[in-house]
Amino acid sequence: MQLEFHQLDRRWEHLRVHHPSRQRRLLASLADSGQQTPIVVVAAEGEADRYVVIDGYKRIAALEQLGRDTVEAVVWPMSEAAAVLLDRSLRLSEHETALEVGWLLAELEQRFGYGLDELARRFDRSVSWVSRRLALVEVLPEAIQQQVREGKILAQVALKFLVPVARQSLGDCQRMAATFAQHHCDTREAGQLYAAWRKGSPAIRKRILDDPELFFKTQRQAQEKAPTGTGAELLRDLEMMAAIANRAHRRLAGAAATELDHQQRKAARHQIDRIQHQLGRIDEAILPEKKPHVEPSATHDDSGVERAGSEQARDSAGAGNLPRGGTQSPALELHHRAGAAASGESRASPATDPGTFRPVQGESRASP
Repeated sequence: MQLEFHQLDRRWEHLRVHHPSRQRRLLASLADSGQQTPIVVVAAEGEADRYVVIDGYKRIAALEQLGRDTVEAVVWPMSEAAAVLLDRSLRLSEHETALEVGWLLAELEQRFGYGLDELARRFDRSVSWVSRRLALVEVLPEAIQQQVREGKILAQVALKFLVPVARQSLGDCQRMAATFAQHHCDTREAGQLYAAWRKGSPAIRKRILDDPELFFKTQRQAQEKAPTGTGAELLRDLEMMAAIANRAHRRLAGAAATELDHQQRKAARHQIDRIQHQLGRIDEAILPEKKPHVEPSATHDDSGVERAGSEQARDSAGAGNLPRGGTQSPALELHHRAGAAASGESRASPATDPGTFRPVQGESRASP
């Protein structure tokens, strides 16, 4: 059905985080192709011709910006609370932060009188999970939450940095939030400022928040002076690989691993083998730098029996060259060792020697 904007009750709009870049893409799509997907509404209780919007707030804002008067909608024949919970369960592709979930939980608790046990049952979670997310909403000032809704502060930044600061000092939290909003800080920049604040004394914390521009300038200069080259770039690449591996592991948390079918598991195993093969090649390329340090230690870590036998052979081979007193000079001992190496004689390294175990190129390792 077609609904006019004055018929819409947008009471759930404050639970959505505004993403300017996504909104611009949606605006361009609506201008080019028109509305393709209807919004979701339910009939407002006790109000004729009024509908509560459950899903579609971004589409409504874009259509208003384009000067449209109506929006296409589908009416769900259920209660408002049931529609909100159903909509959340259907929005599988859109990742929600813990703060957004906390907003929804707080709204259901306040408007519909749901207790912790009821919320835990409806979200299929534990009571402690519900309590932790409600605590996020309670500890973070409302003014900062509004900045998160408007997209001025990233939700992840608020969760990782502003919530811990708010638990220690609301004043510092508000000043730090203002800095993040003013400088449009991403997660990395916000993390640098938060780490310096957390490690600093009260005087250092005050100085950082009084002049954040100086702090960011100092960070940029330090990064510019950082050594560059193949080694530094290699370390950055390996750090990125570790971060991507951690993200892939988080995707398998809970029941996600059981959702993979046979083909997906086979493809994943193939990719893991490729990654392990490439890591083995990198390790082989780095290995020569470690050989001069590994081989001598392997020689001196042999068993007592083997050492005794080798010393006996060396003594008998060089008995005629021993000086009076029965001990070799360092130069002479070095000469004998060099001769032994040139003749191709070598001793087997013990099984406990870490230098003897290296990944075989192209061979896949057993996964843990």
